Amino acid sequence: MGFRVDRSDIDALAVGSALLGAGGGGGPTHLRLLAQAADWPVDVVGVDELDPATPCMTVAVGGSPIVITERLPDPDQIHQAMAAVERWLGHRIPALCTLEIGGLNGLTGFVVAAGRTLVDADTMGRALSGIDQITLLVDGLPGLVVATTTGNGVGVVDQPRPAEAEAMVRAALRLSGGSGAVVIGGFTVGDLAEHACTGTVSRALSLGRRFTAAHEAPMDDLATALGGRLLAQGRIHSVLTDPVDPQIQTYQLASSDDVVHRLVTGSETLALMTDGEVISAAPNLLAVLDVRTRSVLQITDLSPAHHVAIIELAAPSWWTARPHRLRRVVPSAYGVVGLEPTVTP
Repeated sequence: MGFRVDRSDIDALAVGSALLGAGGGGGPTHLRLLAQAADWPVDVVGVDELDPATPCMTVAVGGSPIVITERLPDPDQIHQAMAAVERWLGHRIPALCTLEIGGLNGLTGFVVAAGRTLVDADTMGRALSGIDQITLLVDGLPGLVVATTTGNGVGVVDQPRPAEAEAMVRAALRLSGGSGAVVIGGFTVGDLAEHACTGTVSRALSLGRRFTAAHEAPMDDLATALGGRLLAQGRIHSVLTDPVDPQIQTYQLASSDDVVHRLVTGSETLALMTDGEVISAAPNLLAVLDVRTRSVLQITDLSPAHHVAIIELAAPSWWTARPHRLRRVVPSAYGVVGLEPTVTP
């Protein structure tokens, strides 16, 4: 069922998207500022409420979250990439969805939705670091067109394989100075029902509202209010960096219950171990909160002596429905073996 989102909902959307980021996807501060200037209210429409044949596109700000925090994303770049996809396909695209609901991109669809229908869906269901992890590409949907802004233009790839899309987008973003717009077209709203994560905008908004309402509650109660469970709480005692891949880090938590918690991270949180046993792992969402401020943290925020809590939220069901999908988001997809999850239903 569709629903209306107003400017007063921006903060709830930002918090909910941060939770779905599982420590990745970039902080929402800059997109929150851009969203304030967007046209409100915005009507979000369910996939089953539109004609399945309606052309659709998915939009995002791409690149390094660190670069994005230093340079405000430009909505004109997104519109430029959207226009390039329409020129390539030869027709207007009246509907759009966000590419990545987790992290800063949870608000991107709202920033550029004016004059189009915003669909309650996305193509990741959380934050993920790879273009080749976009659901449409994982399922091999034919006819896709991927557009990415470059230093002074737009690069377009027609019907790429996932690895080709990943390579092209990364190259274009480097030309853009490390960040830019990514837009994918060539599919319909009907395709989203099978090849995307549906209901994710409403999930982000609901999580944000529940988080706000239970913000001052004990951490156990906050986790319950979010529909999740509190897995660990403690002070970061030490940080170990993988000798092969320095992006993979392990944070050891000193807790009051005499157990050893280890949080394994890449671009997002990947797994939590307690006394050497895997308690939860991707695609389950492991959100990290500051115990004192209740801020939702990015991986880049974590440091020794930081008091944190780790809350597990259920994995997007799209990823767990088929084996070829699941293997793209478990820890081994990031080169971390031996941490395969028991997925939370």
